[in-house]
Amino acid sequence: MISANNISLRYGKRALFEDVNIKFTPGNCYGLIGANGAGKSTFLKILSGELEPNKGTINITPGERLAVLKQNHYEYDEYEVLKTVMMGHSQLYNIMVEKDAIYAKPDFSDEDGMRAAELEGEFAELDGWQAEADAGELLIGLGIGKELHDLKMSELSGNDKVRVLLAQALFGNPNILLLDEPTNHLNLESIQWLENFLAKFDGTVIVVSHDRHFLNQVCTHIADIDFGKIELYVGNYDFWYESSQLALKLMQEKNKKTEEKRKELEAFIARFSANASKSKQATSRSKQLEKLKLEDIRPSNRKYPFVNFKSEREAGKQLLFIEDLTVSLENDLVLDKINLVVNKGDKIAFVGPNGIPKTTLFNTLMGEMEPAEGSYTWGVTTSQAYFPKDNSEYFDVDLNLVDWLRQYSKDQDESFIRGFLGRMLFSGEEALKKCNVLSGGEKVRCMLSKMMLSAANVLILDEPTNHLDLESITALNNGLVQFDGTMLFVSHDHQFIQTVANRIVEITPNGIIDRQMSYDEYLESTEVQNLREKMYSVSQV
Repeated sequence: MISANNISLRYGKRALFEDVNIKFTPGNCYGLIGANGAGKSTFLKILSGELEPNKGTINITPGERLAVLKQNHYEYDEYEVLKTVMMGHSQLYNIMVEKDAIYAKPDFSDEDGMRAAELEGEFAELDGWQAEADAGELLIGLGIGKELHDLKMSELSGNDKVRVLLAQALFGNPNILLLDEPTNHLNLESIQWLENFLAKFDGTVIVVSHDRHFLNQVCTHIADIDFGKIELYVGNYDFWYESSQLALKLMQEKNKKTEEKRKELEAFIARFSANASKSKQATSRSKQLEKLKLEDIRPSNRKYPFVNFKSEREAGKQLLFIEDLTVSLENDLVLDKINLVVNKGDKIAFVGPNGIPKTTLFNTLMGEMEPAEGSYTWGVTTSQAYFPKDNSEYFDVDLNLVDWLRQYSKDQDESFIRGFLGRMLFSGEEALKKCNVLSGGEKVRCMLSKMMLSAANVLILDEPTNHLDLESITALNNGLVQFDGTMLFVSHDHQFIQTVANRIVEITPNGIIDRQMSYDEYLESTEVQNLREKMYSVSQV
């Protein structure tokens, strides 16, 4: 068990945490949630001992081992991959290092022999003989093949480093796991493997993630950070969201009825207080009025942008024809004779382990790349709005947000532009921020604003949830579910795909798999999985 007792942390006058008391018990997985800047990662650092609070203590049950998902991807560059994983269990690793050093001595003494025997006993107690095999199994589960196990960390890609560091945190059956965004850079198979691992894990897990499906799959509790406090809720993320929205709605309705009752009593008192025959009733009403109290509803630190896509005109039935589309990148064939017809109302999720073909397809359809062969034709009634994976070029200008968004608006009035920005959480002085200082999440909200103003009937979105917090992802998700036009999109957010898409297209090395079904149905279809194995194995023969 790990607990926080009266934890307070201040930065200047700002209190990030104030007298936080919470216990995390074995057998449970806690999703730590909160608005951007609420202090999720900071609280994990306090729990791990990396950061000292101004007040309070962190207590861990004696003898229990805590493991943390490291965020510094360069920390272990000089070490081999397998060794880096085993370093996750520092006690075992230190025994291994000392043991090897003793055996490597040219003048091995009796004293060395005694110490080596002690170490061998400790090594066996910690299941050291199985350590290398266990580390290799973790790596393979997370998509790091055997051919990479003996390489230096410096030789791996950034994505693979993240997986190795995750394996390091999981290694050696720690009692307490602190995981900050563990699904970042993991493919679907690796995320499912991690979900299964955590489902069987009997220790304590505290996780920060923007992946709602992951939180729903693994969490038994939600720890919600708001106003410097942490409230604990039983259930997964969806249960927390629905119950918190319901509680807020009930409180608002109760206050509305209270306000109506107050006005009714005030009107009666004003009317009859001077009337002798009604004075007793007026006095009684006054006492009732004094007892009426409105519930104190604190406005949450959470802010949800208003995402609402509306088409200016309705599109025809057939929107897009793609015939034998072939595209190369630097002489590498990326798309090979792709054929696809997009119909009105299709909300197509493009899936598959390789992101390059999907981004290449979208860039080609938007005229940013030329096909080597084949063609594509947009219907004459269509208008397209594009959310590219890399949006940096749009913000390489010396403009504030009002002037930036004005470029894409038919209504040039400043009050209209400011109102639109306000709904996307850029209110007051925020609307005068310069484009070149925006965070990743702020740029995404600007791009979504641009798309909404276009009133297009076809939306093309390449990983739109990247950089967004949970609140913005939820708002975007709901906005796209309600959109009555056509969509082509790429996302790694399972819940986003499942709730938005009505058609799945997977681009494989040997053509496409195209199915009119939900994402979960696609993943569970035996026929689809057999076809996937065939489509991917052919290219490896």
